Amino acid sequence: MLKFRWNFQWVVFFIALLNMVVVLVVSPTKSRANTLESSKSSETTDSSILSTINDDKIAPNPEQSPEFLDQDNNYLMEQVTPVYDILSPGATGSNTSIPVDENLPMSQVNSVSQLSDIKPTDWAFQALQSLVERYGVIAGYEDGTFKGNRALTRYEFAAGLNTALDRLNELIASSTAELVKKEDLDTIKQLQEQFSAELATVRGRVDTLETKTAALESQQFSTTTQLIGRVQFVVGSLFAGDNVLTKRPAPRVVTLQDSVSLRLNTSFNGKDSLGISLGGGSIVSLGQTRAGLLGTFDGRTADNANVTRPLNDFSLGGLRYRFPVGKNTQVNIYALSDGANEIGFSIPINPYFESNSATGANGISRFSRRALVYNYGDSGGGIAVLHRLNQQFQVGLAYSAPNANNPTPNNGLFSGRYLALGQLLYTSPNKKFRAALTYVNTYSPPNTRGLSGTNFGPAAGSNLVNSTVAGAGTLANLYGIQAFYRVSPGFAINGWVSYGAHRYLGRGDGEAMDWAVGMAFPDLGKEGSLGGLFVGMAPKLISLSKNVDLGAGFGRADKDTSLHIEAFYQYKIADNIEITPGLIWVTAPDSDANNPDSLFAWVRTVFRF
Repeated sequence: MLKFRWNFQWVVFFIALLNMVVVLVVSPTKSRANTLESSKSSETTDSSILSTINDDKIAPNPEQSPEFLDQDNNYLMEQVTPVYDILSPGATGSNTSIPVDENLPMSQVNSVSQLSDIKPTDWAFQALQSLVERYGVIAGYEDGTFKGNRALTRYEFAAGLNTALDRLNELIASSTAELVKKEDLDTIKQLQEQFSAELATVRGRVDTLETKTAALESQQFSTTTQLIGRVQFVVGSLFAGDNVLTKRPAPRVVTLQDSVSLRLNTSFNGKDSLGISLGGGSIVSLGQTRAGLLGTFDGRTADNANVTRPLNDFSLGGLRYRFPVGKNTQVNIYALSDGANEIGFSIPINPYFESNSATGANGISRFSRRALVYNYGDSGGGIAVLHRLNQQFQVGLAYSAPNANNPTPNNGLFSGRYLALGQLLYTSPNKKFRAALTYVNTYSPPNTRGLSGTNFGPAAGSNLVNSTVAGAGTLANLYGIQAFYRVSPGFAINGWVSYGAHRYLGRGDGEAMDWAVGMAFPDLGKEGSLGGLFVGMAPKLISLSKNVDLGAGFGRADKDTSLHIEAFYQYKIADNIEITPGLIWVTAPDSDANNPDSLFAWVRTVFRF
């Protein structure tokens, strides 16, 4: 197909076309043309400067999803699927707001000075100035540039021609018939005939969009509230492994379990967001607390139900209000949620494995989603503040109290268990690489219990790393470094190392650690599908003071290394249906080589609406 060079030649053509009818108009107006809002052409990844129609689907690769801005260039709180945080300078992936695509067209510019890469010395400056300021048929990109050296497809040209023809019709209609020259009308007719197919396509897209818009307006759930739902069916079974406490083989029983979650996102002014999460289910993880099937947190799945509530008890799971302060700062107030985890994943470090409450996990296990440094949290109240320093750096602070709603001693917002988190995040200009440095200070009073069923610890990995001394408070300083790199559209890698310094107040100290490497294969086998392979050392206690006994004896830390190996394939059946078979293999469960390896399968089917 013939392509035009996007090097101002089409600008000269359009200015010549419009100037043909300047003499036909007694007093040409400066009103804007009837431009069409758009993003990408169906034939190119570059957006047209003149507005085109977008019928493309949301890209399965999260980096390609545009961030949403309002007319004042402020960040909107919650959009279609809140996979990434709104402060993302351009992230890769899956729970909330969405990265900026600088190639998206901005609204109609009113002055050529708004286009930063256009200079008065450019040879086509006057032509472009006339198109912008006299005829209103030019729009720039989100980053305020014109990008005049890009290739132009016939469809993009047709979209621009359509806009110019609409403007011509306005000008001709405002004039008198006798002033119209026959040769000018012949020229316009020839252009219409030459691009008739493309013009028909463009106008057909407009009609389709208008029909869809009308249907959405008539069927929308609410003018202010968006409803996001997820239903999961899970089939699971243990293939090998013992209960690490009883030393007896764990039952090999196939189970069918479920979960349902609903999320309501409400905006009162277009810039804020009130998020309400409801859910319940019957999914019991094969590795979940000492009372679980395996007697250890090792291999704990990401889909499990709340261990402190009855199965299939549908209840409030999260309540958060988010609002901007200026253009670069976002404040999150949580009445029920985990501020530490929220801020840790405002822009996911490992987007192909982790999840949020709206979208669900991709990885099968809790460990594959999050590093140790994020996992000491628990559901509760708190506040998180995110601030974007520039396009590459974002800093975040959070304070979370898991038992903030409990008025009894050693509980509450400031007198009970808490986490204070700080994080510096870097995202590369090309959006392919990101890294984060994270610090957490956390404290748990003696004899308290959170919603995850633990008093203290990451709720993943060995039993000792999740243990405390009866009657003693526990303090920890946690340090983590995480990184992600998208090597190619079909391959990405992420990894982390975390370290925790525990202090069992009045008794002694302990040290914890974990590390992991994950590999993701987007669009594996089918567009929208995802393959994942994950290997790591789940959290373990690597040292302990001689006068501290956490259940294995004084000074006894975990003696062996347990490896967590996970593989899954998330197959996209339809736009809103996917099935994910996966395997979790844990060597030396509970960091004890005397325990035989455990292996279990997990097949998850997800319906989103």
